[in-house]
Amino acid sequence: MWAEHAVFYQIYPLGLCGAPQQNDGVPAHRILALKDWAAHVEALGANAVYLSPVFESDEHGYDTRDYRTLDCRLGTNEDFREVVRTFHAHGVRVVIDAVFNHVGRNFWAFRDVREKKWDSAYKDWFHLSFDGNTAYNDGFWYEAWEGCYNLVKLNLRNPAVVDYLLDTVRFWTQEFDVDGLRLDVAYCLDLDFIRRLRAFTDALKPEFFLVGETLHGDYNRWVGDGLLHSCTNYECYKGLYSSLNSMNLFELVHSLKRQFGPEPWTLYKGKQLFSFVDNHDVTRAASILTNPRHLPLLYALLFGMPGIPCVYYGSEWGEQARKQSGGDWNLRPAFDAPRHTELTAWIARLAHARRSSAALCRGDFMDKLLTNRQTIFQRRVDGERVLVAVNADAAPFRAHCDYGCGRATDLLTGRDVDFGGGLELPPYGAMYLRCER
Repeated sequence: MWAEHAVFYQIYPLGLCGAPQQNDGVPAHRILALKDWAAHVEALGANAVYLSPVFESDEHGYDTRDYRTLDCRLGTNEDFREVVRTFHAHGVRVVIDAVFNHVGRNFWAFRDVREKKWDSAYKDWFHLSFDGNTAYNDGFWYEAWEGCYNLVKLNLRNPAVVDYLLDTVRFWTQEFDVDGLRLDVAYCLDLDFIRRLRAFTDALKPEFFLVGETLHGDYNRWVGDGLLHSCTNYECYKGLYSSLNSMNLFELVHSLKRQFGPEPWTLYKGKQLFSFVDNHDVTRAASILTNPRHLPLLYALLFGMPGIPCVYYGSEWGEQARKQSGGDWNLRPAFDAPRHTELTAWIARLAHARRSSAALCRGDFMDKLLTNRQTIFQRRVDGERVLVAVNADAAPFRAHCDYGCGRATDLLTGRDVDFGGGLELPPYGAMYLRCER
């Protein structure tokens, strides 16, 4: 599967392209601006892009009106085809948000129910009760996502709904040539629907990638043979920033050992979870870290640990934003063009190093050295062994452990390293050390 060797870049198009927060019905070709970002994504070392919702909606994209028409605030279906072609020309695959748990109140089938009530042919597409009501006073109650009644839950046990959604996926693949789906709130989706979707997409397009949004619980419920290929690793998202803020790297490494360690009982050995330091739903990494010097180390850990790393647009140059200060839209700003800083160059080096290393892409995990402020862990596959070494302290650190060899090459600098006398880690330093065979 190509995603095992991928570095993802996430874009929230309605935000990046400066669309109005409410759908004003005024067509504009804003999504064509993404063509100018394709070269930046490629230069950053990413070879896949994840696009948050792009289809017609009331507001933020997750309240879908029409799955098969690009949001008029972004442009036309032909505009989107052109954007996908441009990314593909730069060697970047395209994964789009699939919001299949719920729709907006102006979704065409739900509008029919609102108008015709019992007489609607689509009343069984949703979880309705004509013995109740909601604050919208429709004359009936319906199940919504987590009590948000502008997000109407679909009935994924209805064969007509499932057929419609699968036909929509076929449409996206044939019309736009997308390479995969990110399933919104996958933790809410019916597991039989996920299995049906996996079987359908396996036959639809070779190596079609399915990644789900999951927040907690056992990720094996959603990821595995016949299920999703991957899911979001929120456990390690929290561990990444929290272990640096508290200067307690035991937190992150404990999670990695629990998830991927060498013991037979570890949870996700051999699986590729979707890893990130921020996204469109959470405070930016540059704002959540208490020590700005830790920001490059945060990304060094992200790209060095097991999983498929994803960078959120703008964070590669240290953009700041807190969810508490301005809500979700504060996290989804418009930019005229990409920016380039030392952090951007550093992330590009990390991405290229990871993609050049089979061990970093799909190797196993073993803890080699751990203190509150330093960690060295091993990634290994047949024929290659890489040590990820990080010093989160302001002082240099000489690390002594069983390196299993005498020399290595730092994939980030090309410099040869001699382990005689230990490994000298500079302040706020990180290395990816490919060990001699």
